Formats: sequence, structure tokens, C-alpha cells
Amino acid sequence: MNNADRLFAILLLTFALGTQAAWGLQQADAATPDTVAPAADMPGSTQERAYQDAIQDIESSEGAYAGQLSESLYSLALSVQSQGRHAEAIKLFRRGVHLTRINEGLYCPQQIPLLQGEIASHKAVANYAQADERQHYLYRVQMRSLQSGDEFTDAIMQQAKWQYDAYRLGLRPQGYTHLMDMWDLYQHAAQDVIAREGDKSPKVLPPLYGMLQAQYLISRYELRESDQVFAEDQRIDESLLRFKSYRADSFEQGDAVIEAISGIEQVPTAGGSSKQRVQTLVMLGDWRLWNGKTNAAWQAYREAETELAREGDAQAELRQLFGEPVPLPAIADLSPLPPTVDPREADVLFAFSVSEYGRVQDLERMDDNEADDRQASLMMRQLRRTTFRPRFAAGQPLETEKLVKAFNIQ
Repeated sequence: MNNADRLFAILLLTFALGTQAAWGLQQADAATPDTVAPAADMPGSTQERAYQDAIQDIESSEGAYAGQLSESLYSLALSVQSQGRHAEAIKLFRRGVHLTRINEGLYCPQQIPLLQGEIASHKAVANYAQADERQHYLYRVQMRSLQSGDEFTDAIMQQAKWQYDAYRLGLRPQGYTHLMDMWDLYQHAAQDVIAREGDKSPKVLPPLYGMLQAQYLISRYELRESDQVFAEDQRIDESLLRFKSYRADSFEQGDAVIEAISGIEQVPTAGGSSKQRVQTLVMLGDWRLWNGKTNAAWQAYREAETELAREGDAQAELRQLFGEPVPLPAIADLSPLPPTVDPREADVLFAFSVSEYGRVQDLERMDDNEADDRQASLMMRQLRRTTFRPRFAAGQPLETEKLVKAFNIQ
């Protein structure tokens, strides 16, 4: 069985063996809008007055628990939320959720937009712990009220993205639990698509890319000294034991995910092309280099070169992919370094070399901005720890000397 077949076997079997049950005990994400548009174009005060009057009329005629109240509360909440009055919006969204549960049932889908709005306001005021709690509840509502399909898959994907956000925010002392949840959820989303549309459907690609992101994070997660499987009282930390198993399998899992991506992108109905094949080969080389498998990485890069030779603009593509060192992971959300800027506008300026193995050497600071000394030192430390895709030409990795990069301190 090849890597891609093995991956899909894992996808189909994992949740039957209890992954979903394990996930149910952990926090989850929600399909939460980042921004909420005003409900209408009328002036805010006039709009709010109309919603408030509607609420009062319904309460007078049908009582404080009338089913129609939820819709008016939702509209009013969106209106005050759009003005940045998030404390008021949260109270209104919560009341709407309470009423829908009374009138429609504990896990009714009508409360989903209300929960999403509430979570958006919690995030807007940096109340992330409360947002995390409501995400957990929203996930349970979605899983009990939505049927298998695109909407169901999208809900799982949003939960997975929240786990990444929660990891970056440090919402749990054991950050690795977010990463396991992130992997499990993307895997669950892939499994749902495969069950409906087959393992070659292009709809499997988004969760597969999410699974690869999770593996990058899992593979380099640094455990703390206090993270011990066996505590002093001899109790076993089951979640840490589970994470160590995830990390031990990380390279093989990531390799299999990329092979699965490649298998889908080569299917004509998926819109596959030679350029996509090249991108996948480079992705495979990056993953192998990241994990210290240099010979396997060079082989993937060579295959990408060979594939590009068939294209009319091969030289332009080669320069873009291999013309200069690229920091890994070469994934937007996971980039280890901030974007480069014009040296004339930069806070800090560095010069360094990148070896043929992708390691930073001879790093030195070129600017004289003393105000940013501490941040510059931290960035230099990050640069030394960053693995680069080296320049590559004629089937061989090449050293790059005196590379100059400018950054703004974030």
C-alpha cells in the first residue's frame, strides 16, 4: 500500500476507532465571522429604535419568551455590534440563544448565527477565554444539528482554524492539545468529504492542506521541562502520551498527506496541471528538508526541475522557486519570519548566508537602530533557527552568500 492509499485508509478508519469521541472532550472552534456588516442602511439610532420597538411590541402581545423575539434581538445585536458596542451585543446575542433553545430545542440550528455573532464580539474585545467556551458549545450544536454535506464540512474546518488561533493565543497551558485537535478536525473534515464524494474529489484538498499545517506545527513543538508523561504521583498524562505518538508519526503522516494532495491534483477533473505538479513536488521537498531528509528533499526538487523543463516559461518558474533561499514552512499562515520591506523603511537590517543544506550562517546586523535592540536580538535568534529551502540549480543545492533582508519589528 502506498502513502496516499495508507493516508486515506487512516482517514476512513480513525473516527470509527474513537477520534471523534476523544475530540468531544476538548475545546472546539466555530464558523465565526471576522467582521459583521450592519443589518441595514438606515441611520444607526433610527434602526435601533425600530428594532427596540419591535421587541417591545412582541413582548407586550406574546410575552417575554415569544419565538419571534430571537430574530429582532439578532438584528438589534448586529446593529450595535457594527458600532463597536460589543458588551451590549453580547447580552443581546445571549438572550437570543436562550430564547431559541427554549422555543426550538437545545441543539437547534437557529442559534448558530447568534452564537457566531456573540463569539465575534468576544474576539473583538479580546475576551478569548469566553470565545473559546462559546466555540466549544457552538461545535456541539453544529455537530448535532447539521447533516453530512458541505455545510457540515465547513463547520468542522472552522473549528480546526479556531484551534490554530487558540494555539497562537496560548489559551491552554498544554498548547500541543490544540495542535492535536487541529489535526483531528481537519482529518474529520477530509473523512466526511471522502465518504460523500470519494478520495479524489478536489473538495478534499482544503482539509488536506490543513492537516499538513498541523503536522508542521506538531513536528517542531517544544515540550516544556514540566511536561512529563508520568507525574510524581505516578498518574499518566494521557494527552501528553497521545501527543508524543502524534509527533513520532509526524514525518510519515505529512509525507502521506502531500502524496494524497499530489494524487488529487493529477486527476484531470480536479483541474490538475503541470505547474500544480511542480508546486506539489516542491512542497514535498520542503517537508522532507524540514525533517532533515536532505537526500529525499533533493530528489523532489530535481523532479520539480524536470517537470518545469517541459514548460515554456521554465526559467521564470525556476527563478521564482529556486532563485533565492525561501524560509520554511513556505505556507502563508506559518511563515517563521515577517514580510521583508524596503531597507529604507526598515527597523532592522540583516546580512547572512544560507548553506546548501538550508542553514543560516554568518548572521550579522547591519542597521544602527538602538531602540530595537531587544526585538532585533529575538529576530536574529529566530533567523538562526529557521530552515530555508536553498537555491537549487542543475539538480544541486547551492550556498547563498551575503543575503540581505530588511524587516519591520512587529
